[in-house]
Amino acid sequence: MRRQDDIMLVDGYNMIGAWPMLAAIRDNDLEEARDRLLEMLAEYQGFTGVSVVVVFDAYQVPGAGSTFNQHRVTVVFTKEKETADACIERLAIELALRSRNLYVATSDMVEQHVAFGKGALRISARELLTDIEQNRISIERTLKHTESKRNELDENLSVDVRMKLERWRRGKL
Repeated sequence: MRRQDDIMLVDGYNMIGAWPMLAAIRDNDLEEARDRLLEMLAEYQGFTGVSVVVVFDAYQVPGAGSTFNQHRVTVVFTKEKETADACIERLAIELALRSRNLYVATSDMVEQHVAFGKGALRISARELLTDIEQNRISIERTLKHTESKRNELDENLSVDVRMKLERWRRGKL
C-alpha cells in the first residue's frame, strides 16, 4: 500500500512502450502518448497521494534539460548526454532520504536492480498499469455509490421534528 509521503519515479518512455494503449498512440503521435501518460499518472497521484516524478529521456536532444509540473505531476526531461536511467538513479539517491518509500517504475531489469540497490522499491510497468486500472475501478465505484445515495435531511429526522418543520414552513407554529 502506497502512502501520501511516498514518491514514485517513473521512466516515461518505458511506460509508453510497455502499455499497449500508449504504444499504439506513440506510433502516430509521441507527444499525445506523453500527455496521455501524464494524465493517467495525475489521476493515480490524486487517488493515492503518492508524489509522481516522470522522467523522459532527452539523451540525444541538445540542452540543459528541464523540469516542470503538468497536471500536478513533476516532469523531468534529462539534460543532454544524460539517460533517463542515469537521471532516475541520481534522483533515487537524492529522494531516498526524504520519503517514507521511494518507488521506481520501470520494466528495465538493470534499472530495477540499480534502483533497488539505491534503496528504492521497484515496480514494473505492468504492475503500475494494473494499479492504475484498479484505482480507476475504485473511483468509478465510489462515484456510482455517491450518485445513487442521496443525502436528504428528511431521511435523518424523526417524525416529530419533520412535523414541526412542516408546520413552521406553512406558518402554523
